[in-house]
Amino acid sequence: MNGDLARLHALDSERMHLSRAAAALQWDQETCLPPLGVEDRAEQLAVVEGLAHEKLVNPEIGELLDRLGFKPDAAVNTGAVANAAGAATAGTGPDTAVNAAGVLAGSNLPALERDFVRVLDRDYRRAVQLPPDFVRECARTEGLAQAAWAETRKNSDFAAFVPHLERLIALARQKAGYWGWGGPAVSGGRPNSAYDGLLDFHEPGLGAERIAALFGPLRERLSALLAKIAAAPQPEDAFLHRRYDVRQQDAFCREVLAGLGFDSRRARLDRSAHPFTTTLGFNDVRITTRYQETDPLSGLFSVIHEGGHAFYELSLDPALRSSCLAEGVSMGIHESQSRLWENVIGRSRAFWRGWFPRFKTYFASPLEGVDVEQFYRAVNRVFPLPVRVEADEVSYSLHVILRFELEQRLFDGTLTVRELPEAWNAAMKKYLGLEPKDDAEGVLQDVHWSMGAFGYFPSYVLGNLYGLQFWEKLREAVPDTGAALEKRDYGAVHTWLREKIHCFGRRLSPGELLLRVTGKELSADPFVRYLEEKYADLYGI
Repeated sequence: MNGDLARLHALDSERMHLSRAAAALQWDQETCLPPLGVEDRAEQLAVVEGLAHEKLVNPEIGELLDRLGFKPDAAVNTGAVANAAGAATAGTGPDTAVNAAGVLAGSNLPALERDFVRVLDRDYRRAVQLPPDFVRECARTEGLAQAAWAETRKNSDFAAFVPHLERLIALARQKAGYWGWGGPAVSGGRPNSAYDGLLDFHEPGLGAERIAALFGPLRERLSALLAKIAAAPQPEDAFLHRRYDVRQQDAFCREVLAGLGFDSRRARLDRSAHPFTTTLGFNDVRITTRYQETDPLSGLFSVIHEGGHAFYELSLDPALRSSCLAEGVSMGIHESQSRLWENVIGRSRAFWRGWFPRFKTYFASPLEGVDVEQFYRAVNRVFPLPVRVEADEVSYSLHVILRFELEQRLFDGTLTVRELPEAWNAAMKKYLGLEPKDDAEGVLQDVHWSMGAFGYFPSYVLGNLYGLQFWEKLREAVPDTGAALEKRDYGAVHTWLREKIHCFGRRLSPGELLLRVTGKELSADPFVRYLEEKYADLYGI
């Protein structure tokens, strides 16, 4: 058995290293690839991702899983069965070894190894359903589409992006179909849509029906809060729209990152068209940002946001290194960390009491006569904007709900790609009272669809919900958090997050992790309560 486990780890490690190599190529494409290198890079990615896929679907992995006592039913990891099983059995923890359909793994394995075998089995059963040629085609198409998106966004030319997006959606449907989604409804009439399959990939255990049940009431409560805020006197923020030297912004952001605990020996910050985080190794995490001369907060908060992702990746248990467990458990949990650092901490009064004096040394002229309380109120001004990454924390979730609803329509056939700009603008007007000036500010603003990342957007709001449930428990455990933030002391926060959330990697499902930490199911109440209390204080409502 030890020999079989060692071989399984070796095969998994090879696959993980190839996947990290593909991530390095993608990072380079987004940060410093010459414009004419796009086609070559797409071919390179197709080869490397194809090789990683071949490693994962190696029949030897299936044989080893069988010999180790993990023998799930033939359909156990297809979308239909996973969907029918529901969130309660969608994952396991360190003390159990139950897969999506409740089949026991070898109980004589140590807990960590049981989790490794279970998660690798899920990955293997999912990947083996994708033909190698299809995997290469997806990688090639996504590489070309990302380059096309950057160009069409720059020119606000959605029509030129339409063929790429149509092809990406067709491939996403095909992928979900290979996984067993998109057929007839399963037992009990539970839906089995292709879109549910894509959601399940990013957030195991949550389908469109459950997400919509969370998002519908949340949308109404946020809209009501926005209406109250809009009727109240607004804080002065003209000083935030003066000229802030981009080189100084970069220097300040790097100082903040270091102060927050960002280890430059294991991670680095660069610039890209769209901020992102990618992991190239256990000691190699890359984050990016972009700066605007007349908006110093845009770059800063994207840096803190991506820094939150990096802290998660850099705090995994070393025992998980180079294995399929060495990743965040879901995009929603990952976003809970970035949103927590960006908003709950980064936009707090305590944070700015600690950092405003340093910020003012970098930008004395535009901030002349401004005190920390004025600055804090300006930082948290609620003023809906058309671009999601620049939105305030009250209106931000409405941006994501808009995208979730449009994605549902794209996949259920009630909306075509060519109709997307009109539908986007109508929804933006309905939810935020805004009309994008062009498609670059509207439907082309996000990179995710060009990456084939359908079903990803809900993770941002789910991250808000997870994050505030975690934050309430953190404040109970560390009651002097506010005082520590004023002193720029983040040690206790890092320790709590690492021990309660980060260290597990993929050993726990999202639902299990939430229950383990908070004792409660996913709810929007803590997030809305946080917003209502914070903005009642800020706006006197």
